[in-house]
Amino acid sequence: MSKTISKVSSFFSKDGPLSAKVDGYKPREAQIEMATEIEKSLKDKSQLVIEAGTGIGKTFAYLVPALMHENSQSITKIIISTGTKALQEQLFHRDLPNVLSALKIGKKTALLKGRANYLCPLRLNQHISHVPTDDPDVLHQLAMVAKFASNTQSGDMADCIGIEEGAKVLPYVTSTSDNCLGQSCPDYDDCYIKKARMKAMEADVIVVNHHLFFADMSVKNSGFAQLMPKADGYIFDEAHQLSEIASNYFGQSVSTRVLLALIKDLRLIYRSELFDMIQLGKAIDKLESSLKDFRLEFPIGSGKGDWCQILKHSGVKFAADRIINDITFLYQVIKLALERSTKIEHCFERCIAFKALLELMFDTNDKGLSYWFETTRMHVSINITPLDVAEKFNALMNKLDASWVFTSATLSVDESLSHFNNSLGLEPKQSLIVQSPFDYKKQALLCLPRYLPEVNSQDMAHALVKVAKLLIEAAKGRCFILFTSYRMMELVAQGIASTVAYPILVQGQTSKRILLEKFVHHGNSVLLGTASFWEGVDVRGSTLSCVIIDKLPFISPDDPLLQAKMKACKQVGEDPFEKIQLPQAIITLKQGVGRLIRDHTDKGVLVICDNRLVTKNYGEVFISSLPNMTRTRDLNKAAEFLSHID
Repeated sequence: MSKTISKVSSFFSKDGPLSAKVDGYKPREAQIEMATEIEKSLKDKSQLVIEAGTGIGKTFAYLVPALMHENSQSITKIIISTGTKALQEQLFHRDLPNVLSALKIGKKTALLKGRANYLCPLRLNQHISHVPTDDPDVLHQLAMVAKFASNTQSGDMADCIGIEEGAKVLPYVTSTSDNCLGQSCPDYDDCYIKKARMKAMEADVIVVNHHLFFADMSVKNSGFAQLMPKADGYIFDEAHQLSEIASNYFGQSVSTRVLLALIKDLRLIYRSELFDMIQLGKAIDKLESSLKDFRLEFPIGSGKGDWCQILKHSGVKFAADRIINDITFLYQVIKLALERSTKIEHCFERCIAFKALLELMFDTNDKGLSYWFETTRMHVSINITPLDVAEKFNALMNKLDASWVFTSATLSVDESLSHFNNSLGLEPKQSLIVQSPFDYKKQALLCLPRYLPEVNSQDMAHALVKVAKLLIEAAKGRCFILFTSYRMMELVAQGIASTVAYPILVQGQTSKRILLEKFVHHGNSVLLGTASFWEGVDVRGSTLSCVIIDKLPFISPDDPLLQAKMKACKQVGEDPFEKIQLPQAIITLKQGVGRLIRDHTDKGVLVICDNRLVTKNYGEVFISSLPNMTRTRDLNKAAEFLSHID
């Protein structure tokens, strides 16, 4: 074993630096194995894939070798990418300082987010001078951001008290790659994005998230200046998300939202500088009208669909042609104003780019791409997504002379990592599954209840309410109920709201962060949530004793991207269910299951209310991919187990 690796091992030893920081610390062989394998990979510049079961301590297992990494060459940077901004902040503000304190080394670290997370002084000042709306919420939030702007050093909007993620004011006080003026901005010297990037350039370890990583790589490919510096090694935590996120960034997208954002910026310039140019005002209004009419051609509410199919409808085709005509007219009008305003030049470039993107959406002949649309209540986006990102991601790795480490608690399907490796075109020097140290046989009970209706039956909501009432009573609250659809969540919430004596928290009532804080604070709450609560939630101890899952999380068969992938899979003679649907559902289920046991002292019951686990052949593949828990089909035994948890 090399000197560096022995240093890594000694950090986790019984009398090592970590033991002085953690009360009752005991070395974990699995954690040491993971850390030493990562150090080898960083030294060899090789690919490494590790599934690290819950409780391994994988965060420290990759932070220690990342911080100890040394290279004889000039580049010694390590970029660590996490699945979400919440995990990114936890890693940077909690875990990294703890490891640095234990190691007693002077490595520099930096937190880097996408530009939409940083205050833009120029846009804030513009919108304070020319109030953008009569909405009282936006006006109140604008005042809070102005106060924050006078005190902040980082400009990170996550630090702005009272401004939650998704707040209405954010588009007015942050920039996007479309509307950022770059070095031509009059406030460039005060730019928080520039400051964050400069700090990242000087750092040894930089913490980013997957969305920023791929957004940055797509910007590099287009030849523009990037946010992230070049690194010696890349470590991806929550790596099971990478394939889906990569497919979005390797594709193309245009939406009425970004086009309306262009209109807002143009209208601001028109009212402040070019108010005598009546033709510009008319061109702006014309495009805005056509965008709103375009939305009316699609089904009401949120949903997804096949763009190729809906484009055959004469109304959609006519409305789309009208947008292209109107943006062409706007482009011609802006061209006349270029000599009168320096601010409008960037809008002119955006106009050209959007026009090209819209025209691209009509060329739907590439069989390797999926063409689909997505609607929200107000907007429509049109997307072109590659069906397979393996080749593109492999080319990206080959282009960067670096080591690549991928880890998560949920990468394997039926004890194999081949599905994950194939999805990203990986050829790892080493792939390993490091088992969780938890004793699931003693700590957890898996219940697959008898006598439930079929999952799509009209009686399913009523059955779930009965199951929930019994287990909530036995657990004295302390339950997560995870759903695959908002509709079922709302039905069950209504069913238990008036009959359960414990606080009921439902996704959508407030932000995810506040809901989780309330859940932990109450100590006996019941939380109902959909996709975002299936992962990245860490509630330890008896506050959470029961996780109920409504059904197996297969992607909706109506999903246009799934349909395109399945069609391509059939064309090469493969089974799309075995190749695509089953592995994705297993990994998602493992994420939900992982919410239950988070510590050696945790105990709890997992209930999966889906008969297919016992009636379908593939049910056994799901079961074998889960931790080895004691099993029962008797709900009363599950209730009894819960009643004995203190």
